[in-house]
Amino acid sequence: MAKVVHQSRIVITRERGPTRRAVIEGFDQPVFYGVHGGIRKFYRIDPEEEHAATLDHIVGAVGG
Repeated sequence: MAKVVHQSRIVITRERGPTRRAVIEGFDQPVFYGVHGGIRKFYRIDPEEEHAATLDHIVGAVGG
């Protein structure tokens, strides 16, 4: 079995509507997730503030 080199520790809380706040161990500032652009239009949501969707971070990580 391979040795574990890193384990992510993240707490995600829903703020309001589609907005979620992720507190990642080792970072001072939280990361906000939500909806924007085409995702916002598809779900017909009008958030107070647009944030990157979790999908954006997944695509960025895979392509990165």
